[in-house]
Amino acid sequence: MPNLSGKHIVLGVTGSIAAYKAASLIRLLVKAGAEVQVVMTAAAKEFITPLTLSTLSGRPVLCDFFDHSDGTWHSHVELGLWADLFIVAPATASTMAKMAYGIADNLLVTCYLATRGRVYIAPAMDLDMYRHPSTIASAARLREMGATILEAEEGELASHLIGKGRLPEPEEIVRRIEEDMDKATTLTGKQLLITSGPTYERIDPVRFIGNYSSGRMGKALAEQAIRMGAEVTLVTGPAQVLPTPHERLRVIRVESADEMLEACRSVTSYQIAIFCAAVADYKVAHPEEQKVKRESRPSMTIELVPNPDIAALMGKEKDKEQIHIGFALETHLDLEQVRDKMERKSFDLIVANTLEDEGAGFGTDTNRVTLLSRDGSIERSLPLMDKEQVALEILNTLPQLS
Repeated sequence: MPNLSGKHIVLGVTGSIAAYKAASLIRLLVKAGAEVQVVMTAAAKEFITPLTLSTLSGRPVLCDFFDHSDGTWHSHVELGLWADLFIVAPATASTMAKMAYGIADNLLVTCYLATRGRVYIAPAMDLDMYRHPSTIASAARLREMGATILEAEEGELASHLIGKGRLPEPEEIVRRIEEDMDKATTLTGKQLLITSGPTYERIDPVRFIGNYSSGRMGKALAEQAIRMGAEVTLVTGPAQVLPTPHERLRVIRVESADEMLEACRSVTSYQIAIFCAAVADYKVAHPEEQKVKRESRPSMTIELVPNPDIAALMGKEKDKEQIHIGFALETHLDLEQVRDKMERKSFDLIVANTLEDEGAGFGTDTNRVTLLSRDGSIERSLPLMDKEQVALEILNTLPQLS
């Protein structure tokens, strides 16, 4: 596991009683060889003094946009460019909401908006605040924008209630970040092909047959793979969400299953393919050239014919060095049927889930999946977790499949 030697870290400290833990966190980061610049909110100074954190970091703590004694400007742009890592610990509900929606009314949030490095957010608050829909929405939005949320821990809180909301201990925060950074290089040099979203099969120029896939899982896979060093080609149907643009991301937008197959076959060089798209099983045999008007056709019968099975066709064409991963979304999970699908489509790993599980399936931020490998070395059911974490769990199996 790599250390943090030479890394530039901006540590944001906000107005939580857990702010006292920032002192230990700075000590550990400096001990690991990092350079730490602390940025505090005004509320944070009520819980721990800037002098304490400045002494430990060896740098003046920044709280305001400029120094009130001499007018020196504290450039959030320079800080954003300097930072390899931007860590907010502890993060209050207020700060998370401001970061999620770009409310740049303090130095900490403006630094975050200017940051190009990796972002880690460690929430700390009372259990009811932590599980409030607004806080959950802020966390989900921050994840979508690429931040890593270091989940709060269970325990006794400042209110003396017992529940989730405690800031992880500084040693645990550093361990999680170092572990994440260690994984961030495991796909360096690898080329990934990922399919995502639904396909739309035209009835006429304004109507189509489709499904409820949002593209969230494909987005999560693409972004996690890029964080781990991969070059990604994403072939996506008309998804609701797309990954954040990146120099190692190529997006090919398609509409129908036929177009998706053609796009996949155009990607001639890849080591790993993940078939995450919800491809329509059928298409309209004879799409209309003009919009069908209800007045001229009181009733309508549509003939459907099978679409090409993209994963199966690509599986027949893959070479022995390529790894293929597929998904199986069922209304009822039958592992024997899932294994049969894995064989038919030449998947090395299959990710199975069911619509029976609350919080899983289309249009959700979470998923509950079972991972099965073709050689039998992997058979693991995961708990309900956000799709970014599911994506990481899937990608972390790749060394076992090589």
